[in-house]
Amino acid sequence: MSNHEYEHEPVPARDRRGLLSVAAVWAGFPMCLGNAVFGGLIVYSQGMGRGLAAIVLGNLLLFGYIGTLSWIGGQTGRNFSLQARRAFGDRGRAAVVGFLATVVIGWFSYQVGLTGTTLEGMYGWNPLWGGLIGGAFFVLLTLAGIRALSVIGLIGTPLFLIMAGLALYYGLGQGHSLSSAFGYQGGGGPLGFWACVSIVVGGFADSGTMTADFTRWARDGRAGVLAAASAFPFANSIAFLIGGLVVAIGGASDPADNGGAFLGLLAGHGALVTGLSVLFVFANLGSVAAHCLYNGAVGWAGITPLRMRPLAVALGAIGTVVALTGVWAHITNWLVLLGVVVPPIGAVLIVDYVLTRRGAVSAAVRPIAFAAWGIGALAAGIAHYRLPGSVDAVIGFATAAAVQTGITVALPRRVSEPAVAVATVSG
Repeated sequence: MSNHEYEHEPVPARDRRGLLSVAAVWAGFPMCLGNAVFGGLIVYSQGMGRGLAAIVLGNLLLFGYIGTLSWIGGQTGRNFSLQARRAFGDRGRAAVVGFLATVVIGWFSYQVGLTGTTLEGMYGWNPLWGGLIGGAFFVLLTLAGIRALSVIGLIGTPLFLIMAGLALYYGLGQGHSLSSAFGYQGGGGPLGFWACVSIVVGGFADSGTMTADFTRWARDGRAGVLAAASAFPFANSIAFLIGGLVVAIGGASDPADNGGAFLGLLAGHGALVTGLSVLFVFANLGSVAAHCLYNGAVGWAGITPLRMRPLAVALGAIGTVVALTGVWAHITNWLVLLGVVVPPIGAVLIVDYVLTRRGAVSAAVRPIAFAAWGIGALAAGIAHYRLPGSVDAVIGFATAAAVQTGITVALPRRVSEPAVAVATVSG
């Protein structure tokens, strides 16, 4: 199998990967400490019953969104940048791809910063050194390409389940029970039900929109959907649920701020558990960080003449420096931005593929796509501030899809397609 990452062309059939390999890439991504934190915050606010409903609903929405984009990726072999080229134009895609490829580097920085503070809280390590070691390891992991993402997923997923199971076991040993946990009423946090759904959706709005960077390696569209399903609703729901259970059994040290972070429950249980915990931190956070850095590097490579690997080194270095400044901690504002701005991009990609599936002329810029994206993002922003009971991502997606469909269908093809064409892309 080739070691080529196909930054500028579709993945050929000879280099496609099996379902287990591609599913491992996606399943290992959301089963992480960060999602356990968010799951705990949701259950702390809503209680176990309503919190679990918000988690499941959010994941079903993600499956519909990411599954559709994954089908396109598996069917065509195109990465996110090549999909955006069809929808937004050969030059126009630079704004979209550059934006999302930068946003995911923010998530990389978040994982690097979280590595440092986690090791400091558990073992007293200097957070700067912990972050630097983590950042360097995550970059090296990314340089190995899609194969490494598959391997780290195969390692990280069972390791997460083992360590989370141990944490719950130790937490239950403090006098709590699972039956009482499922009756937990919550009410301690400020998040409403639909805000909780938005958190679930917003957490993967960016890399979910860029899912084709992973699922283009699948054998076909069906395999791409199945690979996405391994993460949404399954792996992602499990990670959120574990964080919720940690809060519900009283195992969270500060559920209002740290949600369902469970590593504290593993402290003080001998050298073996301590060693596994350190390995777990690097493997778990490394999986998320490497996925994000891979998205970012493939994205920037798609709009430049450069290749993924040198870009991964440069972007990883920038992301690590940003992490050490502490900016990564402003996660709430980050999620709001993602839920408002990103889903309309996915809507444009899907509608464009459906309406121009048999082949489309990729023009320099496609104004209709940008109009749909902008109007969708505006609608989501208005909903966020004026309709606090709504799910911003759904409103933005639906609005952008309606605008893209309406204008494309209403206008004659010679008007709806820009006059200056630069390339032809087959369906």
